[in-house]
Amino acid sequence: MKKSFNLSRFDFVTLRLFCAVAQSGSITKGAEACHLALSAASRRLSDFESATGSQLLERSKKGVQLTPAGHLTLQHCLRLFQGLERFHSELSDYSQGIRGHVRLWANMSSLTEYLPNILRDFLFAHADIVVELEEQLSGDIARALVDGLADIGVLADETPMDGLTVVPFQTNELVLLCHASHPLAKRKQVDFKTCLKYDFVGLNRGSSLLELTSRVAEKEGQHMRMRVQVRSFDAMCQMIAAGLGVGILPLGACASQAQALQLKVVHLKDAWALRKLAIAYNPQRELSPSAQLLLSALTPA
Repeated sequence: MKKSFNLSRFDFVTLRLFCAVAQSGSITKGAEACHLALSAASRRLSDFESATGSQLLERSKKGVQLTPAGHLTLQHCLRLFQGLERFHSELSDYSQGIRGHVRLWANMSSLTEYLPNILRDFLFAHADIVVELEEQLSGDIARALVDGLADIGVLADETPMDGLTVVPFQTNELVLLCHASHPLAKRKQVDFKTCLKYDFVGLNRGSSLLELTSRVAEKEGQHMRMRVQVRSFDAMCQMIAAGLGVGILPLGACASQAQALQLKVVHLKDAWALRKLAIAYNPQRELSPSAQLLLSALTPA
């Protein structure tokens, strides 16, 4: 028989305590963070585990570690508090006369190249709407839409988006960026296979752009020789300017930096270098009127 637990026995003090203990790995530190006596904190945690019917923490002399059930509980607690913070923020907006709140998650390419002008025009026309914009990796954006953490996402079209409604957005050209002294600098065009002879500067793991180029390299029977990996296009340009390797970037996102740093832009002959971006949302979660207005602004066609 499946064991049930009583949600009414949970309180926010206990949930915050559990999060603090899980993140610090110590009941003592968690109790201090929540301004509770150690004995009271221990009792709350024991009662919480009893209420859930599961062991959430493994206790030892070195501290505490989460069990598999504890990891699941932590994820839900963090989402709960994130929702509460959003609830407070949106209510605060209403009290200040702002009537709408939209959570827009976007990848780096769309955020640097396309969204600034679109959002400028949208917010000028809709002063009573707040857009909560977050830069995230394309894969994380798709998961956030499924989980309800984002209303609308702008991401790479090649990202798995099962269950989401997907609308074409823009196409951006990927180019090779290199130092003026690099052997490829004198070329106007080059195929990606030729580029694989050289060291690369790239984004960190998890980037859809890195995944795309790595996948293409594997199809060529080679691998990318990553010399440096960084977190942004600007940092990539700086590393390329230092002569640490070549990089594959969206032309619109790197044009100004390339000019300022006197880097050479070489167009790629490969068809995949014309990369598609998409807008996605979860049809199982009804969009608010404000989110629908933003969606219309993003997809004028």
